[in-house]
Amino acid sequence: MDFLRPASWEEALAAKAEHPTAVPIAGGTDVMVEINFDHRRPEYLLDLNRIGELSEWEVGQENVRLGASVPYSDIMEHLRAELPCLALASHTVASPQIRNRGGVGGNLGTASPAGDAHPALLAAGAEVEAESVRGIRMIPIDAFYTGVKRNALAPDELIRAVHIKKADGPQQYSKVGTRNAMVIAVCAFGLALHPGTRTVRTGIGSAAPTPVRAKEAEEFLNAALEEGGFWESGRIITPSIAKQFADLASGACNPIDDVRGTAKYRRHAVGIMARRTLGWTWEQYRGAGRTLEGAA
Repeated sequence: MDFLRPASWEEALAAKAEHPTAVPIAGGTDVMVEINFDHRRPEYLLDLNRIGELSEWEVGQENVRLGASVPYSDIMEHLRAELPCLALASHTVASPQIRNRGGVGGNLGTASPAGDAHPALLAAGAEVEAESVRGIRMIPIDAFYTGVKRNALAPDELIRAVHIKKADGPQQYSKVGTRNAMVIAVCAFGLALHPGTRTVRTGIGSAAPTPVRAKEAEEFLNAALEEGGFWESGRIITPSIAKQFADLASGACNPIDDVRGTAKYRRHAVGIMARRTLGWTWEQYRGAGRTLEGAA
């Protein structure tokens, strides 16, 4: 196995173009596990740790441009207000040591359905900035996952950054694991309210071959909130609406039985998480509305 260590982004792109099978490594929290257990033996490893810009982020007017190697610990500390769902997801990632090394780019590159960042990226609405010597392209998060541990990157492309919409409303994240820390998700659920567009987005992890959105559940809830005037009134969402949303979210799953949990349990747990995160986010939305009314 050859080790490539470019000193700049341009050198990294050139190396990837020359060696398309090279596996990028930055935090190494996924790649090294596969190598150590002999599940993977790439011909080339492409070390990106010398490229400082990958660990930087920029907060714009509408979006956050998050470098592919920004560690989860920095997201938790510095971007909680802008990216609350991703910050909550970052809290659930493994151990402090791994949160200090791992980043969203690695989750995306591995494209495991159990990756903790995926539900948050789906719920928030993200785009992946991919680049090669041929140029840059933006890949919508909904089109990024193409199969089990497969993504839409071309062989010569690298992930440079992720563009994530800043939160314009409450967001929540929930994860079920076999213990409280250092655990791969049995299933996970992210939910984001977008009051500006009066829409709700979701993300489901570890309950289908790829990370997915519960689109039927979203469509149902968007219609119910609009028709019932909930956005304007801020009144409590009725139990029947919450139950139907949870049932549809559960129906969006296509899970398997494995050592971490059964398919039946995953569907059930996703429904529970959908109902709970909806309740939490809506209470935050109602509370924010009451605060604004009082201030006026």
